[in-house]
Amino acid sequence: MKKAKAARPKSLACRMLESQTGLPWIEEHRFCDGRQWRFDYACLEAAIAIEVEGGIWTQGRHSRGAGMLRDMEKYNTAQLFGWIVLRYTPEQFNQLAWVDDVAVAKQRVT
Repeated sequence: MKKAKAARPKSLACRMLESQTGLPWIEEHRFCDGRQWRFDYACLEAAIAIEVEGGIWTQGRHSRGAGMLRDMEKYNTAQLFGWIVLRYTPEQFNQLAWVDDVAVAKQRVT
């Protein structure tokens, strides 16, 4: 018999999202069956996702052609499934640039 995995405690970032928005958030949410895509942070209740895009100034995965094409497919699919996807650099995320955007998105879905 397999042991059930213990629930991982929520990260500081996830707890910060919850305290600032009043919404429940989870990390690494798979939103599309048959694909390995995950949102960095997702609020299932409001269908709002936050993606933190690292490496944009260092030719990282999100700023090169192949990576950008994969991101476009992922984000377009998410929108077709009804998700609002908000994207930020790590610096923007840490500076709480998402707070006002999530408030607007929350109004659109409630």
